[in-house]
Amino acid sequence: MKILHVVTLHTPDHAFGGPTRVALNLAKVQRAGGDDARIMALGDGFEGRLPREVEGVPVLLFRARHLLPVFEVSGITSGALLLAARRMMRGADLVHVHLMRDLVTLPVALLALASRTPLVVQTHGMVDPTEKRVAQLTDLLGVRKVLREADAVLHLTEMERLDVNAVAAPVPLTRTVRLVNGVRPQKPKPARAPGRPPTVLFLGRIQERKRPQDFVAAIPTVLAEHPDARFVLAGPDTGALPATLELARELGVMDALHHRGPLGHEEVLAADRQADVYVLPSIEEPLAVSVLEAMSVGTPVVITRTSGLADDVARAGAGRVIDSRVGEDGKNALKVAGAILELLEPAANDLAGKAAWDLVNKDFTIEAVTRTLRRTYEDVVRRKAR
Repeated sequence: MKILHVVTLHTPDHAFGGPTRVALNLAKVQRAGGDDARIMALGDGFEGRLPREVEGVPVLLFRARHLLPVFEVSGITSGALLLAARRMMRGADLVHVHLMRDLVTLPVALLALASRTPLVVQTHGMVDPTEKRVAQLTDLLGVRKVLREADAVLHLTEMERLDVNAVAAPVPLTRTVRLVNGVRPQKPKPARAPGRPPTVLFLGRIQERKRPQDFVAAIPTVLAEHPDARFVLAGPDTGALPATLELARELGVMDALHHRGPLGHEEVLAADRQADVYVLPSIEEPLAVSVLEAMSVGTPVVITRTSGLADDVARAGAGRVIDSRVGEDGKNALKVAGAILELLEPAANDLAGKAAWDLVNKDFTIEAVTRTLRRTYEDVVRRKAR
């Protein structure tokens, strides 16, 4: 099957995060299974020529044109990409659009509808009811039509299914399919060597929504019991890094905090293996691949109740789930610190780490996800042919 994945953006530091990572993970397994899966996206931040391959997957990248800078990622586009997408659809069996309210994925999805190319859309929690006037206008001009007329709409969680139905209202969506994110199985990491200082990791885009400040604000409380602990802050800065580092300076914990920039995929897994606890105190996190990757090597996690993985982690005992609320910074930091301290206890860490590894291998492998997706693809193509 010839599959064209369309995502908004790919950058050298993987700053766009989840949707591009999901597309890459899916395409790699699809190609290994004999499909011709490719990715089309804008490229930004590259020096010289844009790459034609990423992690073994053929990519068609086009220089990002920042047409409406005030809207950041939603305001970038490329006329050349849209023209190429129209050509590529003629030879594709199916187009898989990782949809958001932007000037890339939305126009491509509309082109797929116009050309009657089988269309699967996946919103990654990025399309939900909103009070923003520009977003409402975008829904009126195209998002609603795409959701209603796509051959399948993929959702990560029940909340996301309700959200996309609310955007598509009053027409109910009848072709929704739950598709979780998946990661490659990994060997479990060895136990922490006796005497090695504990390491606590925050790895993800450093942005306000992911609450890196709560991670940093928890450091003094943890250091009070583990004065040799190391804290690693890793990932591309998308706006919150200066304030986060300033908070670390104010708290006097810069000596314990190691700031790393963006990491490649293998570097991510290496950092996960070196960590004793992974922390992502995000407000509203649909189903983070970074959390799954940490658990895939046997690292227990600290996440919030609003994470799409909260019920799975709590049920499996794969870490700790905390209540985190906007505007309660001090309370949030104490909850993060308390969860970290619990998981740094050797017996609790060992038990939660094994549960995390088992959870990923049971329910969140990329192979299981692509099998579900393959059945959806085949159903879509069959129905479209009729």
